[in-house]
Amino acid sequence: MIKLMLVDDHAVLRDGLKNIVGMESDIEVVAEAVNGNDAIARVDEVLPDVILMDINIPEKNGIEATSVIKERYPAVKILILTMHDHDEFFMSAIREGADGYLLKDAPSQHVIDAIRAVANGQSVIHPAMTKKFLGFHQQKVEPAEEKTDSVLTVREKEVLLCLVKGMNNKEIAQSLYISDKTVKIHVSNIFKKLGVKSRSQVVIYAVQNQLVPLS
Repeated sequence: MIKLMLVDDHAVLRDGLKNIVGMESDIEVVAEAVNGNDAIARVDEVLPDVILMDINIPEKNGIEATSVIKERYPAVKILILTMHDHDEFFMSAIREGADGYLLKDAPSQHVIDAIRAVANGQSVIHPAMTKKFLGFHQQKVEPAEEKTDSVLTVREKEVLLCLVKGMNNKEIAQSLYISDKTVKIHVSNIFKKLGVKSRSQVVIYAVQNQLVPLS
């Protein structure tokens, strides 16, 4: 059973989320909070598996609360659910340790699936954030040599940048003039070397460790 905590200052939204989650047999809402300080205190009490965190909440905002909670309880997963689709909010949340970032226009089933995903150690990023606001698909970026030289090969760095741009295997193959099979091998090696399990985690890892330029 996934123990879920809801953090949002809007009672209507929390009630709606509780109704949605209530239909799932493997997720249980164990706590609610209406502001950042309240969220931190409630985590101390119930130690949830996953926190569904809004950004725009009183006292400490969601990003500040995420920072404190992650420092105290690194194993607690935090999934941001917000209306803010600005890249600065996204990158700040990821840097403070958020395990995922969804926009509030996401379908209900997407939210449920994301809760399960982060609970299982995966990461989830709303598609709009990786393309529209990181903007890696619109600019030429170079690898940060000092961060990856000792881990990734030159070709793996190139593939990593393509992954962060949101490119699929076929697009990567065409861009780098290599076969689809070779791309799969490089992607598998990148996942192993960086200790990630999904493409979303690759993006989060790259942002957290400044493997690619953010401006």
